[in-house]
Amino acid sequence: MKIYWFEAQAPRRVLALVKHLGITAEFAELDLMGGDLKTPAYARLNPNMKAPVLVDGEFVLWESSAIMAYLCIKAGSDMWPAHAPAEQVEVLRWLGWNDCHWSEVVGPFYFEHIIKPGFGFGTPDREELKTKVDGLLRYAKVLDEHLKGREFVACGRLTIADFQLASMATYWRESEMPLADFSNVVRWLDGLMRIPAWADPWPTERTRRANAG
Repeated sequence: MKIYWFEAQAPRRVLALVKHLGITAEFAELDLMGGDLKTPAYARLNPNMKAPVLVDGEFVLWESSAIMAYLCIKAGSDMWPAHAPAEQVEVLRWLGWNDCHWSEVVGPFYFEHIIKPGFGFGTPDREELKTKVDGLLRYAKVLDEHLKGREFVACGRLTIADFQLASMATYWRESEMPLADFSNVVRWLDGLMRIPAWADPWPTERTRRANAG
């Protein structure tokens, strides 16, 4: 099994899951700025020219949520409830909510404060982010109410929905996301950071050093 990645939120979910489940895999780090995602060979693996991509023998899979479900099935983990349809629906709801709502409002803060300086795209545009605050507050309230009395997002246990929703929001302090007043969201995010594989998902020493510095 081989996983193509670079240091960003979607690969983070997959890499954390691989480490958490103890799955053996080969990791191929992509040079985003060097054009690795735009090569013909990579485009044949993922026509979207994004990461992550999983290659398992002749099987090729892209989209992080699908990759996470596949990894759970391979490992026999109920982080994706393959044999429990009602739980699948619950997890799917939150995967969909993330992709349609949550990622749309946390993404601009993550991009301005993490991606732009991390890849040399410039400095954060805080004036632009002022227009994004209302949307973030709206959906943070939804998530905060849902997490009241809950440790995890779905099924009463850790699932791939937690990794999906937390991937950009994990950096809420560095990204200046206005989440401090949402105590349940903060508690949930801080709780996930106590999972070793989530706190340190990256597979290379070089990346770990860069992440720490």
